[in-house]
Amino acid sequence: MEINLPDVVVEVTAAFQRYEKALNANDIEVLDSCFWRDPRVIRYSLTDNAYGFEAVHGSRLARPKSDLRRQLKNTVITTFGRDVATANTEFQRLESGRQGRQSQTWARTPEGWRVVSAHVSFMPTS
Repeated sequence: MEINLPDVVVEVTAAFQRYEKALNANDIEVLDSCFWRDPRVIRYSLTDNAYGFEAVHGSRLARPKSDLRRQLKNTVITTFGRDVATANTEFQRLESGRQGRQSQTWARTPEGWRVVSAHVSFMPTS
């Protein structure tokens, strides 16, 4: 298996950046388009556990509309062959200063790169 093929890293990085821009803008349509439209997609978020695309979409509609903008650091994108990748990052919310982390598994589908599994959590506060 070839790890981090340069052209695949560029593709996944672009998909990840598109997702991040939409997340900061709360652009539900783009956020939905970044996720696999399948009952097997999973997203563990800050407020719930969503199993299946419809649950992921519902979670997006219900999430708070404030303190969305964030700054990323230590983002690591790793590709495995031409069709699977992981994207892991730390983040800090710009309004509240809360720090967290996000892990995503991306897969190349017939529609393009899509998140098939995601986890988001905050770091404990002291």
